[in-house]
Amino acid sequence: MEDLDYNNSSEEQSVDLILNMTSSDKSSNDIFLAIQIVDWVDWITIGIGLPFTLIVIVAVFLQNQGCPIFVINLLFSDLIQFCGRITINKGYYTGYVIFCIGLYASVGFMVCISLERYLVVAKPLWYRFRRNIKTSVVVCVVVWVLSVLFLLTPGSPIMLACLHVLPIPVFIFCLVGTIKALSGAVSVPPDEKRRIAAIQVAVLLTYTLLFIPITIVQLNKYSSISIYIDICLFLSPLGDTALYLLSRKSFLDKFLASLCSCKTSDSQEMNTRDIESTTVANTETV
Repeated sequence: MEDLDYNNSSEEQSVDLILNMTSSDKSSNDIFLAIQIVDWVDWITIGIGLPFTLIVIVAVFLQNQGCPIFVINLLFSDLIQFCGRITINKGYYTGYVIFCIGLYASVGFMVCISLERYLVVAKPLWYRFRRNIKTSVVVCVVVWVLSVLFLLTPGSPIMLACLHVLPIPVFIFCLVGTIKALSGAVSVPPDEKRRIAAIQVAVLLTYTLLFIPITIVQLNKYSSISIYIDICLFLSPLGDTALYLLSRKSFLDKFLASLCSCKTSDSQEMNTRDIESTTVANTETV
């Protein structure tokens, strides 16, 4: 009996060992596949975003129309992020530093863009007299310096998470204040109202969807969604490029006009169908 019990226990241990080995193999395969997916997304976004950002920057300098200086710096911060990610993939630690500086700077310039759009509508006279190139340049320099200081300052994950959450109240305040100011602004054209509101909504959605998940990973270091966070970081420069497109009147006006034309065409088709149905019903009754 003792030999039989010993054989049964040894068989159970061997089965458990095999199950543990297979589960570990599956988990290692899943981790390897996830790393491969992250690498593919990284290189694909670099291949698409880097030349597109360069084209947009060149187009901005070739145009005669003025472009907001904060948007220009936002595009340069995206360019720095792309360069840092390339060096990270090559195995250099300097690339991580460059990437973080560009990431922090992009957050700062998103806040500047949101505040600027709010002041244009809510405080137009104050903004018109206070606005000048010198002030904008000083604000940009402050944002870049703070980005470097945030990187050099050691902090706990909770403090870093709080820093990532701080812009959210600013974005919400600017969005609500802009909508209230636009509702009472009679001198602002409807197209300009839609463009300003679209910029504020895009800033809030971009930051919420692409940056807030970073806070979750910082609070829970071993979170299972860290892979998705890497993908969000890779997509953030593309969202910043969308902000530039929204800041241009020509692009957004065409986009909104196409939406309005689609809505009007649909309503006209529905009206014609209703008229045809009523006429058919009247003829049948006669």
